Amino acid sequence: MRDHGPVTSPTPGPRNPAPSAPATAPRLIATDLDGTLLHDDKTVSPRTVAALAAAEKAGVEVFFVTGRPARWMDVVSDHLHGHGLAICGNGAAVVDLHGGPGNHRFVKIRELPVPDALDVVRVLRAAAPGTSFAVERTGGLHHEPTYPPLHLDPGESVASAEKLLSADFEGADVADQPVLKVLAYHPELGPDEFLSLARAAVGDLAAITRSSPSALLEISGRGVSKASTLELCCQERGISPAEVVAFGDMPNDMEMLAWAGASYAMGNAHPDVLSAATGVTATNNEDGVARVIENILANRTAP
Repeated sequence: MRDHGPVTSPTPGPRNPAPSAPATAPRLIATDLDGTLLHDDKTVSPRTVAALAAAEKAGVEVFFVTGRPARWMDVVSDHLHGHGLAICGNGAAVVDLHGGPGNHRFVKIRELPVPDALDVVRVLRAAAPGTSFAVERTGGLHHEPTYPPLHLDPGESVASAEKLLSADFEGADVADQPVLKVLAYHPELGPDEFLSLARAAVGDLAAITRSSPSALLEISGRGVSKASTLELCCQERGISPAEVVAFGDMPNDMEMLAWAGASYAMGNAHPDVLSAATGVTATNNEDGVARVIENILANRTAP
């Protein structure tokens, strides 16, 4: 599925330090994973499992919205019984988790066109010498020799980004897989400095964001973001932004938090994220997402 253009985000509301329930009864909860739903040790707490189950029982749909690729979604499907949909790769793919670990199914793909990916690599090599790249396709990760081992799994193959993106690399089985995103790492620049530099250099060739504490950028197709893909999924379900509650902690969550009718930055969020959300909840290690969901459900059942 190709780009449908950027989401028009409303002006963020004032920060609310208390995790109070939203004014409109939500129909969908959209939550980031790392630094948000998951504890720092990458586990899902029993309180969070119970809160999500209670939300779904009450008829509130749950979407996991993450920068992770689909193959890393076992962290939730293992503990949450394989239910729900996930928006992966910062909006590049929608994945059905109902089959459980190892059986995830792509239901929507918003790829990064290879010509655009090659242009981004060329521009960033010139703007930030020393940058190394990885290419995330639907079938796995491929990276350059100098790209550091930052991921939960090894690369499928190692070569220059230009070779990894060539039409004949590793045969049709790989070359025909859509590119979900390109990752760019710089060993010396600060994370926010690298993000600002890359956005200025690349312009509208692609969407660039970050979710890592290191100088690792995530590069998607034009107009592709967590927010724009969530908006498409909500439109298909007849759900308005006012009926969505969103949670996040990093710059790649900001558009989604601004788009949703009610949104919560985690207590551990990047400082920039606080301005995009309408509320603030507890940290990920304090089950901040579960606390808001519990308040939402309590208000729905209150006389």
